[in-house]
Amino acid sequence: MSSAAQLAKRFREVTLDGLWIANTNFKDQLSNVSWEKATAKVGSLNTIAMLTFHIDYYIAGLIIVFEGGDLEIRDQFSFDLPPIESPEQWENLKSKFLSDAKKFADLLEKMPDSKMNEGFVDEKYGTYLRNIDGMIEHCYYHLGQITLIKKLLN
Repeated sequence: MSSAAQLAKRFREVTLDGLWIANTNFKDQLSNVSWEKATAKVGSLNTIAMLTFHIDYYIAGLIIVFEGGDLEIRDQFSFDLPPIESPEQWENLKSKFLSDAKKFADLLEKMPDSKMNEGFVDEKYGTYLRNIDGMIEHCYYHLGQITLIKKLLN
């Protein structure tokens, strides 16, 4: 299996269908969250909806780069979630996340292994491999937060 295919598998595990590292994934954790719980505040923690938006913001931004576009995302905007005021808006956010996660993994899987050691957009960001590994780690970090917030809400 190519390096890109292995990375795509790891990314799918945390976002769509895996159980190996955390015994869960984003799709599983978000599947039974109502919009009220998704937007409920627990102390000073981010909401489940906010964390979902935050991770999708980065996934969507990297998809643009994978497709040959510019890196347009900025950390300062990664929590700029518009208010979620209905079940439909929450379902739309979840659907966008899952669709973007699938697209990210599909694009990654098709990437030649030679691309992994190339510079990612700007030298200061390191290589494609570093950024893809970072995305996977970032996903696990926030998946853990979502799992804990769900427990606190229950």
